[in-house]
Amino acid sequence: MKVNILGTLIDNIKKEELLLEISSFLEDGKKHFLITPNPEIVLSAQKDEEFKAILNRADIAIPDGFGLILASYYLKTPLEDRITGVDLMLEICKIAEGKKKSVYLLGGEEGIAEKTAKVLIDKFPKLKIVGAESGGKIEKEKLKDDNFLKKINEKNPDIIFVALGGGKQEKWIDANLKNIPSVKLAMGIGGAFDFISGKIKRAPPLMRKLGLEWLFRLFLEPRRIKRIFNATAVFIYKVIKMDRKQS
Repeated sequence: MKVNILGTLIDNIKKEELLLEISSFLEDGKKHFLITPNPEIVLSAQKDEEFKAILNRADIAIPDGFGLILASYYLKTPLEDRITGVDLMLEICKIAEGKKKSVYLLGGEEGIAEKTAKVLIDKFPKLKIVGAESGGKIEKEKLKDDNFLKKINEKNPDIIFVALGGGKQEKWIDANLKNIPSVKLAMGIGGAFDFISGKIKRAPPLMRKLGLEWLFRLFLEPRRIKRIFNATAVFIYKVIKMDRKQS
């Protein structure tokens, strides 16, 4: 079952079922695209029909931001589970280690993908990471860079995690997944590399459980106040406004 939040479809699925489905994705011979929308991504999709269409074509859309959970309850279509992109990436790496599937890390600032790879290998010693790089400045007009794709294809990854930022990473996957024959699962991962590598500190477990990561990020990075305001106050306002309009 999918829940419609401001035009973006979010899967209502328990974590255990999700992990079983992802495990099956790696064995069914097809290509799969996984996204983890948060309120900021949903707001961006409202202004970009191409982006919204890409999000709604994804095989699975998992609610990352706590604001999506609150919105789903307000809309009386409660989402059962929330799993952050960081936590889901770690779960997928655990599955990949067990199934002996290879992983490619793409994105982040210079050197961050490599640091992320080292942390993942420490955590999952048998995980096969075949590539890790920032990918440079991949702009929209260069989404189909054949030289870059050739570099990835030489490694034959089963899974690719793409961290180019919300919007760009989903468009890159949508444009290129079909051109990477070996990949069974592609996932847009946002800032997960920053957290896993230790570049940015994660909120304490209790704050994460209560959905207060945004407050922790604001404390660490006050310059994010505009983005956080949009992802909280503006997002909730738009959900209420649209619900009243449809009533």
